[in-house]
Amino acid sequence: MKIKLSDKKIKDIKADCEIVFVVNKNLEHKFVCDEKILNEMNFKGVADEVLLLPEKKMYIGVDDLELESLRSSVALAIRNIAKSKIATLKIALYFIDDAGEAIKAMSEGFLLGIYNYQKYKTKQTKNNIKQIIISTENYYDKKIAIKKLTEKIKEAEIISKSVNFVRDIVNEPPSDLTPLKFSEIAKKEAKENNLTIKILGEKELEKLGMGAFLAVNRASAYPPRLIHLKYKSKNAKKKIAFVGKGLTYDTGGLSLKPSDGMLTMKMDMGGAGAILGVIIAVSRLKLPIEVHVIIGATENAIGKDAYKPDDVLKAMNGKTIEVKNTDAEGRLVLADCLCYAQKENFDYIIDIATLTGASMVALGEYTSAVMGFSNDLNHKILKSAKEAGELVGILPFNKYLSKLLKSEIADISNISASRYGGAITAGLFLGEFIEKKNKEKWAHIDIAGPAFKDKFWGVNPIGASGAGTRLLVELVKGVL
Repeated sequence: MKIKLSDKKIKDIKADCEIVFVVNKNLEHKFVCDEKILNEMNFKGVADEVLLLPEKKMYIGVDDLELESLRSSVALAIRNIAKSKIATLKIALYFIDDAGEAIKAMSEGFLLGIYNYQKYKTKQTKNNIKQIIISTENYYDKKIAIKKLTEKIKEAEIISKSVNFVRDIVNEPPSDLTPLKFSEIAKKEAKENNLTIKILGEKELEKLGMGAFLAVNRASAYPPRLIHLKYKSKNAKKKIAFVGKGLTYDTGGLSLKPSDGMLTMKMDMGGAGAILGVIIAVSRLKLPIEVHVIIGATENAIGKDAYKPDDVLKAMNGKTIEVKNTDAEGRLVLADCLCYAQKENFDYIIDIATLTGASMVALGEYTSAVMGFSNDLNHKILKSAKEAGELVGILPFNKYLSKLLKSEIADISNISASRYGGAITAGLFLGEFIEKKNKEKWAHIDIAGPAFKDKFWGVNPIGASGAGTRLLVELVKGVL
């Protein structure tokens, strides 16, 4: 599917169907030409209301022309039109302040909204849409419109392709996406995107003293893999590390999940998938930065060698951990991976994980939680999320919750002594593995809510959303 620009008036562009926004129920907008028919069809123009006329026009109600409204509205349009035999679409450029960001948002909406995971279906539905033409007649500077806005389409294509790649691997069944397969995918992407890659196996992890990571892996039929990718431009201005939880499947271990809670646990590598997508996008955008991606890939399985509640584990930094719940395994893997990351000096260290159901209790199922010791970094992430079109809320650390991680027999417990504030105590646990010099450089993002859903929402499909990918690409751009 190709997106192109045209400086022709929308009425002069040939296409099978035109998409028209009705903004805030205003049926008198310059692009609305069927007011009488819309009234007869009782079309009100409320947000997300869709009407496809036989005249080959699709009207969509939007509350405003903010970037996320543009992004989600065109995604809604493309999902509805994709079911038809329509091959070409046209739409006028809608924007308020920044036409470049508007064109990027609209392009992302089309490219993310059309996504449909069908790999394992014997009968696949075909997407007939070949071309989308965006008219710039509404743009005031005709001389630079095409050049400037075409660059924004290219950026949207790179980011959206990376997000859809993340969706693909998160949607993969756990028997097909094992830690070994994950490392093979990373190798392939490294080769194709000029990234350096280092993969550590069980023996290397043992030498490094990564006892927490290895304990989680003990009952798995597949060996663990620590995957370390690097992108470095010649004129790198900053150096940033992304650390991702790569649980290719999570049974809960001996603290076994109920059957309904185990379903969809293939998505427990969503954080690792997101940062793999980020480094691919950053390399293709040729951003002036050095990015490291560190993935802890394993399963949390059950078996005769499974680690147990009451075990005491030793992490890479020598800190001991009392295991009170084997289903709090992601933080154990991340603890060792964060220690590994701190062998080098970075301007920022960000970990991202589908870590706690408690984050959904706190913020709802569509919002990621961000935590850390630096208010400045937390708000940088919040700003990046808004620009990317992702939802993020900040959960504050406090000294009272940290006391709930106390252990009588080890340095720290892997779960809190209270059922309340579970997302925050998980973040505080990770903070115990951040060196003092790096406290202000580190942040934790919990994407357990938005990573995987059983319904369409915004630009996101049923299944994996690729949560965190767009956010972190914007963060990289923002810290330059």
